[in-house]
Amino acid sequence: MTAVKALVFDVFGTLVDWHGSIKERAESIAARSGLTVDGGHLAVLWRNRYAPSMATVRSGERPWCNLDQLHRESLDEVLAELKLELPRPDREDLVAGWHELRPWPEVPASLRRFRAQRITSALSNGHVRLLVDLARYGKLEFDTILSAELARTYKPDAGVYQTAVRLLPALAAEVMLVACHEWDLTGAANAGLRTAHVARPGEWGPGHVAQPVSADLNAKDLADLADQFAAF
Repeated sequence: MTAVKALVFDVFGTLVDWHGSIKERAESIAARSGLTVDGGHLAVLWRNRYAPSMATVRSGERPWCNLDQLHRESLDEVLAELKLELPRPDREDLVAGWHELRPWPEVPASLRRFRAQRITSALSNGHVRLLVDLARYGKLEFDTILSAELARTYKPDAGVYQTAVRLLPALAAEVMLVACHEWDLTGAANAGLRTAHVARPGEWGPGHVAQPVSADLNAKDLADLADQFAAF
């Protein structure tokens, strides 16, 4: 992979554990109000609204808005579905939880290994401030942070990947997206980028089975991918 000059990383699921982090935060917040909630179920219901909410922006149905706004709107829907009443400050606290997601154990050290040899950047649907907060919270070291916010659309729109190529700058074939989601890797490949799939069977909680994904490289985790690069 000597031709790969820059690695851009998906964040939610790929680098950080949104399910476990949101589960714990939801259960803690509910307990403050004397309520009991299955935080894992809430996290899954909330995340299931992620793609449909972004699609309304990509399609032009609504103007650009960032993930904090989309998360806040979809949280109200989830709480209504669960018939769970939470005061406004607690809802805001839950949305803020997306800024404080734990990285998977091997991620911080692996990112440092990649950064020692190549340009590294986040490339996420999260907006810039959210990504800055996640990087600081999880001690995630990048050379820069790129966001769908810069393209004013959401992945897998080609404009997001093309923005990364333009701003780095590099040829598309010299940039590799690292992600655990097939839809993201497919979007990157269609935009001319190279791709690396990192398996995250625990992304959606215990019992989830990761399916095989087509990519230029496949790895069981980020440390495994770093080992593969070291062997080239």
